[in-house]
Amino acid sequence: MKVLCFGVGQAGGNVLDALLRYEQRTNADYVVDAVAYNTASADLRGLDLVPEENRILFGADEVSGHGVGADNELAAELAERDSRQLLRGTDGAPTSTADAFLIFAGLGGGTGSGAAPVLAKHLNRIYEQPIYGVGILPAADEGALYSRNAARSLKAFVDVTDHVFAFDNGAWAESGEDVAQAHESMNEELVRRLGILFASGEVGESGSVGESVVDSSEVINTLRGGGISTIGYAASELPESDGGGFSISGLLGGGSSSSDELDSINRITTQTRKAVLGRLTLPCDVDSASRGLVVVSGPPEWLNRKAIERSRTWVEEQTGSMEVRGGDYPLPESNHVGVLVLLGDVSRSDRVAEVRSTGVEAERDRRQRDADADASEDKTEAVVDDRLDSLF
Repeated sequence: MKVLCFGVGQAGGNVLDALLRYEQRTNADYVVDAVAYNTASADLRGLDLVPEENRILFGADEVSGHGVGADNELAAELAERDSRQLLRGTDGAPTSTADAFLIFAGLGGGTGSGAAPVLAKHLNRIYEQPIYGVGILPAADEGALYSRNAARSLKAFVDVTDHVFAFDNGAWAESGEDVAQAHESMNEELVRRLGILFASGEVGESGSVGESVVDSSEVINTLRGGGISTIGYAASELPESDGGGFSISGLLGGGSSSSDELDSINRITTQTRKAVLGRLTLPCDVDSASRGLVVVSGPPEWLNRKAIERSRTWVEEQTGSMEVRGGDYPLPESNHVGVLVLLGDVSRSDRVAEVRSTGVEAERDRRQRDADADASEDKTEAVVDDRLDSLF
């Protein structure tokens, strides 16, 4: 699946850079172009793989390249005012070759939180391809302001995109870990999942194509209808070959069952369960997903169609949805069998509910402080007026 990618703000730009690095490392080819936007020039300079000509600074007249802090309302205003400048990021990009547009943004800060929904709105107005968001939720200990920003931004992002891939920092941060290191490792977990999703169905240098190809239409159909999705992934290392080559009878259908075939089936079905029941990019109630997609990756001889079908059926049972697709992604040089499970349009997530609740509470507190400040100002003015009256 070919994607044209946009990173908005510091977190969005860093994840985009990580995706490009992962694409290089895996010799894949699914990013048709990459553009980064920011109100802070230092953040743009800190990127490694986004082409320099595709790093766009906006809002410079107001913030002089120093960023907007955590003021996502200001970021949204600047993005709206400079929307033509943002859209120039697609100039020269091979937009016609992209199956979808992908916008990365941290939802708790300022620039990404405020500007990403604005960019999505204007891209959606001009282009026919689906616009997907990748929204990164702040951990609870990042503060009430970040939760308030995330609550507002997540709703806006969902409203103006065709779907949002959610990643919850709070579910992935390790206690005691340095923040910079934590973000780096979390970005790697996210881009691995997205990379496998987009690379499946694409013919790599090996020329291998899956028996049941997961092409762009499968991903698009899984994400249709809007909402929020979560992704699970698990992998198992394969035993080393005995030097005489690995042979599995019956894997491609027709042959009798063998211990090798049973090993393949067990590995794939076990990793499917781990992918769904382990750490998802967004913790949620699995049975609240409306649609699903199962992608099994690994050496072609290990991609057992019977196991893939069993895994797909199991995900159907867990979600209660009959709209679960499945397929394989051959990786001839890999020494792992991995299973990626995409759950689309999840409707129940305690983490999303917590972000919204914290955001509502933070907004209520802010309004109360503003009201108290106004009342205090009125009282001060009244005291001054009384003193002036006594003088005259």
